[in-house]
Amino acid sequence: MASFIIEGGHLLKGTITPQGAKNEALQVICATLLTKEKVTIHNIPDIRDVNNLIQLLRDIGVKISRKEEGGKNTFSFQADELNLDYLESDEFVKKCAQLRGSVLMIGPLLARMGKAIITKPGGDKIGRRRLDTHFLGFEKLGAKFSRIEGRDVYEISAKKLKGSYMLLDEASVTGTANIIMAAVFAQGTTTIYNAACEPYLQQLCKLLNRMGAKISGIASNLLTIEGVEKLRGADHQLLPDMIEVGSFIGMAAMCGDGVRIKNVSLENLGIIPDAFRRLGVKINVEGDDLIVPRQKHYEIQSFIDGTIMTLADAPWPGLTPDLLSVLIVVASQARGSVLFHQKMFESRLFFVDKLIDMGAQIILCDPHRAVVVGHDRKITLRGGRMSSPDIRAGIALLIAAMSANGVSRIDNIEQIDRGYEHIEARLNALGAKIVRG
Repeated sequence: MASFIIEGGHLLKGTITPQGAKNEALQVICATLLTKEKVTIHNIPDIRDVNNLIQLLRDIGVKISRKEEGGKNTFSFQADELNLDYLESDEFVKKCAQLRGSVLMIGPLLARMGKAIITKPGGDKIGRRRLDTHFLGFEKLGAKFSRIEGRDVYEISAKKLKGSYMLLDEASVTGTANIIMAAVFAQGTTTIYNAACEPYLQQLCKLLNRMGAKISGIASNLLTIEGVEKLRGADHQLLPDMIEVGSFIGMAAMCGDGVRIKNVSLENLGIIPDAFRRLGVKINVEGDDLIVPRQKHYEIQSFIDGTIMTLADAPWPGLTPDLLSVLIVVASQARGSVLFHQKMFESRLFFVDKLIDMGAQIILCDPHRAVVVGHDRKITLRGGRMSSPDIRAGIALLIAAMSANGVSRIDNIEQIDRGYEHIEARLNALGAKIVRG
């Protein structure tokens, strides 16, 4: 188990560019399974979750080549000779169970091969992340489930998927993506209401349309998909990772001395910059760059009626739950108080006990709500030893450690590596003191 040793108190200054979007990468890489032709994807991040998914596709027979363009990774994928025997093997199932992104392979495999073997996927320890939405959608398209005797796995199969109207029980991003990829080959028309509409899902739909799919309603919560017989190859450019952009805003607010975040795709950040502004963080916009000046003090806003500010996660275009951990850390040094309401995952706030040990004033009301009383920089967090429970809590703890007095150690940084590319080297270039141990 690797660790970061962080010497706190060093100000960050300079320019940093966000990586390609992790969640988009997982979706569009799985979409390459829908065609025998070559699909080229640019700006793929060099992170653990994405690399593991790419290796999984290699294992099932996808031809993959890589080249570097201007410091960014470009991969081509050609799924013309899939190993069907390996797709049903215990080894394949075991690897899928260790990687949550593997769930996005089910829709494409069901659509193209007529069946897929599934097991419970791995990922963050942040509470239940149910897959019902995915499977209810597949059933609406005519798929059947059966348990394979003697193995803790299920087979989902359909001789021919048929288009259908469906109202999703929740606006699940991966659920919507999976159903879309299954529906592109379904006979007739599929209508998905209460669909997720995050920018990364919009990107998936645009790629599929370039490949020959017929998807309308993109960017809304009502998608219409007319089934087609086959898809062709295409080129695709990943968006910058909005969660990394938000993480960098948080770092710059807590321990920055003027940080420019380049090429953020501002139109696809939604409410993220305004969420930080509600905590009093000053953010300037220059073209497609965000500039966060040094924040000697920042004051949390209140609502118009004077009541305490509440920040809550919500489906897009609401605030992504992936940034609440970072916002909590930033609020710990603000002037004022704020209530955070994490609605989607019941274990994601449990990391705040580590912040409390560092000196933050946080009241954990229940598994979903926490009140942060900001120090207004009058009391600096103190270094300590901690462990990263998930990707986003990990980066939040890293931000806390960078702003703290003394030396901190974060264990289990493999969780951070799942979502952030070469993070210590990139932050050290701005002035941080982080050593991988």
